[in-house]
Amino acid sequence: MLRVSKPPIITLTTDFGLMDHYVGVMQGVLLSRCPDAYLVDITHEVPPFSLYGGAYAVDQAAPYFPPATVHLVVVDPGVGTARKPLLVEASGQIFIAPDNGVLSMIAARDANLRAREITNSDLWLPNPSNTFHGRDIFAPVAAAIACGSVQVRDVGPALENIQLLPDLEPVPQDQGVWRGKVLSVDRFGNVITNFKAANFKTKFSLRIGSREVRKFRQTFGNVRGDAMGETSDTLCFVYAGSSGYLEIGMNRRSAAASLQVSPGDSITLRDTIS
Repeated sequence: MLRVSKPPIITLTTDFGLMDHYVGVMQGVLLSRCPDAYLVDITHEVPPFSLYGGAYAVDQAAPYFPPATVHLVVVDPGVGTARKPLLVEASGQIFIAPDNGVLSMIAARDANLRAREITNSDLWLPNPSNTFHGRDIFAPVAAAIACGSVQVRDVGPALENIQLLPDLEPVPQDQGVWRGKVLSVDRFGNVITNFKAANFKTKFSLRIGSREVRKFRQTFGNVRGDAMGETSDTLCFVYAGSSGYLEIGMNRRSAAASLQVSPGDSITLRDTIS
């Protein structure tokens, strides 16, 4: 059984942005029900509806938090439908999210994770809305768990399986060819793929649609920011990112805008060693 941290730590990861009241309302619910909680915003700029982007964001952040941190993840394009509200214990931490695949990368880290469906409506706000489960279901449950007023077993029945996103790992195609996914695009327009840098150290190219990137660089300063007569294709380069994955970037420009890619898009890696 996990013991909550002191003071309790609750992180928030959403696609809500900061223009509207949604994030502030969720924080109000958390602090009303768990006044001593320390709230940490991982990000609220996950691209709208992007399960891959949300999965990547929380997976990158969670390992750097103390044991028993409660992670509240609300990227929920199926809000109000039959998809389940979910609590997962994994890697010594607690994750509360919709059961739509947004915890897929967390699940990949811990083969012994334990999951429960959140069915105990006594923990929710009264008369929950069909369109704001972050406020009415997920936040109050996260607060109850974080402040220790209920145990994990109290939220609902155990689940044998949770929903997982497809193709999180690269899929071999022909010899020397793998099909992968774009996991995320950061604020600078860098394109994060699901190809682990440690697994691909020979010469290769990355193709997105009709665009192919062949250059490999260690960092952005090793590349000119622009050059007369050069196309975006030649200015893009691959590098091993801090994420541990291969990423595509440009120096002081957006590779994502140049290549017109978004999280969830397909990408192909081809070994160019003959």
